[in-house]
Amino acid sequence: MEDFTALPDLASRAFGGGVVYANDEFFAAADHLVLPSEPGHAPKTFDHKGQVYDGWETRRRRSPGHDFAIVRLGAPGVIHGVDIDTAFFTGNYPPHASIEAAVLSGYPGPAELAEAAWVEILRVSELKGDSSNLFPITDARRFTHVRLNIYPDGGVARLRVHGEVVPDPKLLPKVFDVAAAEFGGRVVDCSNMFYGHPQRMLMPGLAQNMGDGWETSRRRDTANDWVLVQLAAPAKLRFADLDTSHFKGNAPGWAGLTGITAEGDQVELLPKTALRPDTPHRFSLLKGPQVTHARLDVFPDGGMARLRLHGRADRDQLWARMRQCLEP
Repeated sequence: MEDFTALPDLASRAFGGGVVYANDEFFAAADHLVLPSEPGHAPKTFDHKGQVYDGWETRRRRSPGHDFAIVRLGAPGVIHGVDIDTAFFTGNYPPHASIEAAVLSGYPGPAELAEAAWVEILRVSELKGDSSNLFPITDARRFTHVRLNIYPDGGVARLRVHGEVVPDPKLLPKVFDVAAAEFGGRVVDCSNMFYGHPQRMLMPGLAQNMGDGWETSRRRDTANDWVLVQLAAPAKLRFADLDTSHFKGNAPGWAGLTGITAEGDQVELLPKTALRPDTPHRFSLLKGPQVTHARLDVFPDGGMARLRLHGRADRDQLWARMRQCLEP
């Protein structure tokens, strides 16, 4: 059941997700729900509304009904599971919750959100306080928004919406970063991730520090470390960004890139090339056929902050994936 937690958090602020409406946030703002950081807590820290919480907390209801918050997914896609995290909420967490989802184009306001065709993807389910509450989702449709309902009131620290990114091809340029997590690129295998998960290399924006990237342990043999990326769609790759920012005494000495075709053939895209510490590198790649995966080899080990692979994606494949998840 927990396998879905390895998938990207579609609701994360890191992708541009946001809370677009909440019916009540008296004690703590609903914006906390989509923060990529882990929730924290400082006991006996009070402001004019009471204990300060790193989460969303509503007032105690004195009338029938329930509270809810609507989240715009930063990366629309197919939801495989959710985590309703009640970390640090003990005597004030909601005992039950449900989740609905919808598909909305553009940038809808409160009136359009209220009239949307919401689909229940998680029926009313029991929650535990101060816990990560994991629920698998089986609806295979693509969604752009989710609505978290809590019964009847209380506090939730984070809402993680794990799933498969399915971008709208109409909103993508002809050439884009086909390895980017926000467009559906994802790591499917790697040799080592002792200090940092390689999926971090595919996240938007610049790395904030050395912990915001992929870093392996020190090798004590004659082999090298590597990571395999499944592209958002089959593509002809043209440029690569290999960013070693923040990695100084632990940057790889060299790196190379290999493309893998749908037939399993390997194509050299970047021969073994020297890298510099704490440096964004941009390389023109050798022209080759359309590939579905790319393998980054680092020699012999070390850390990489970001990996960008710019190419011309197969539009037919993008549209096929989009159509596949439009209907139940």
